[in-house]
Amino acid sequence: MIEIQRCTDKEKWDEYVLDMGGHPLQLWGWGQVKAAHGWKAERFFSYKDDELVGAAQVLVRRLPAPFSSFSYIPRGPIGDSQYIDDMLHAIAEICKKEHRSVALSIEPNSREFKAPKGWKRSKNSVLPAETILLDLDLSESDLLSAMAKKTRQYIRKSAAEGIEIRRVRTKEALEECLNMYQQTAARAGFNTHSRQYYIDVMQKLGDHSPIFAAYLDDTPIAFLWMAVSAETAFELYGGMNEDGQRLRANYALKWHVIRKAKEWGLSEYDFGGLVVGGVSNFKQGWTDEETVHAGTFDRPLSPLYGLWTSVLPGAKKLLQTLRRRK
Repeated sequence: MIEIQRCTDKEKWDEYVLDMGGHPLQLWGWGQVKAAHGWKAERFFSYKDDELVGAAQVLVRRLPAPFSSFSYIPRGPIGDSQYIDDMLHAIAEICKKEHRSVALSIEPNSREFKAPKGWKRSKNSVLPAETILLDLDLSESDLLSAMAKKTRQYIRKSAAEGIEIRRVRTKEALEECLNMYQQTAARAGFNTHSRQYYIDVMQKLGDHSPIFAAYLDDTPIAFLWMAVSAETAFELYGGMNEDGQRLRANYALKWHVIRKAKEWGLSEYDFGGLVVGGVSNFKQGWTDEETVHAGTFDRPLSPLYGLWTSVLPGAKKLLQTLRRRK
């Protein structure tokens, strides 16, 4: 039998996540961001004979009636595979008993996952399973050779436009990036969070959330925002203004960040998922193959689970519509 214990020690938590090659979305700071914006973050360690064998950061969201809450493990759990099933069963029982969650949903950071007994593949997802995942153990020449010809051309062209790439470290510089992000969202038709949300990401993730921007004549024209752990660089947000578009600054910028991730000793670079449209076309030009994660799996915890799975897609569409009207 395994024993589940809550972790309230940030340093101990992050040390385990980093040592075990966990995803950035399992870091303490990401939980703190979500906790400041409508979620509750709980961290669980699992022990076998007093040995730490696994961990999972669980995000819990309150739901309107007749539902109570929804529990979610992003890109987790982490730990010894032989104890994962028992850990997930134990955490599911906690979510059912303490939060009356309609389900515990997980999106493992792996390409394959054998669902434990009582779990099922979900029709709904939080993070897209399809993404571009670069192997940073490859040489730069190998990474370049796997790109589309136009991608390599645009990297060279944009790098020759007098663009300077810098780390974004101040709130003022962040505000300039967020202005570009609003422009990008308006062009592409996607939704954004409040400004405070992004400020919290920068502050609560700290060094695990580097931001890079491309500057022209000391003015930012494109930015790329990452979350990083010991092995993984994960794209959170990015955008550019009209000058950035004209100069294709996102090509030089992304290649700079990929090389920086290699320099830091990370092993993979995740483009943060693929969605329909021009952004995905841009991402697909960076390699000759896509990566598909295992997907989303649910442990139903309530008789209302069937209603929840049928209501959720419609609820997401309604929320998106209401946001566009604001």
